[in-house]
This record gives sequence, C-alpha cells and structure tokens, in this order.
Amino acid sequence: MSISPSSPLTGAAVTGLTSPTFTNVADTSPSPNGVQRAVTALGGTQTGSTSHSVSKPFTLSFFRPVQLKTLPSANPTTGVISGIGINSYKAITRKGVLPAANQNPMVARITTTFDIPAGSEDYDSVEILSMLSAHVGYLTDQINNIVTALETGII
Repeated sequence: MSISPSSPLTGAAVTGLTSPTFTNVADTSPSPNGVQRAVTALGGTQTGSTSHSVSKPFTLSFFRPVQLKTLPSANPTTGVISGIGINSYKAITRKGVLPAANQNPMVARITTTFDIPAGSEDYDSVEILSMLSAHVGYLTDQINNIVTALETGII
C-alpha cells in the first residue's frame, strides 16, 4: 500500500499544543488489508500526552476493502448500470486515555470512512479529490470548535 505518513508527522494547529509532531514507525496492522503506524515520540509542546505503549496505544491506521468492487456492466437493453458497489476505506486513530484518576486506560477512537462508488475513482476522480480536500479542510478549520464540542457536548 502507498499509505505511509511522514515521520515525524506534523499535527494540526490546535489551542493547547505548540508545534505538535508525532514520530511514527511501521506497526503490525490488525487486519491484512490495512497499514498501521505507532506513534513512538511526541515533539513540540504536548504536556501530559504520551506516545504509544501497550496500555495506552497511539496508532494511525488505514484500511481498504477486503475485496475491491468494480463497476458492473450496463444493461444491454437500457444502458443503465445497476447494483453499483461501494468501496469503503477507513482511517482510524487510536489513543489510550484515562477516564478518571486512578482508573485503567481506555482507548479513544477517531474513524473516518470513505465510501466511494465503484467506477467513480476513474470517471469522476476530481470530485473525490474535492470532497477529500473539503473534509480535511473542514476538520482543520474547525479543530478548536471540535475540541470544545468534545469537552462540553455543545455543538
């Protein structure tokens, strides 16, 4: 697979962290159709945060479908293509967190799913590029508001 983030990876600007970076190394993916990186060191100022450990994992993973779907043939009479499959890719970030003082760590997760209709990666790839650019831009633009929403439950 060609998914291989740079190391160190530069994190997004977010209030409370100064120039965050994440040194990462190849890790064993929990699935053969995925790639995984473990964050082994933190850079910048991230007081209180920790890198990967057994009890508090910090991993970045990307998965493709086990069986990729292709565009089916059109109906010879109507020209309509029916039953177009969806290829679902996932990016998952896992981070061990403490839910309260003197408690065991639990794993927090962020999952982004990319559901792409078969055939569109060839026929209309610019729309996929635009969608992905907007998605990442939206998350980057709203990162501080997302942090506040996760802390307060208010959106």
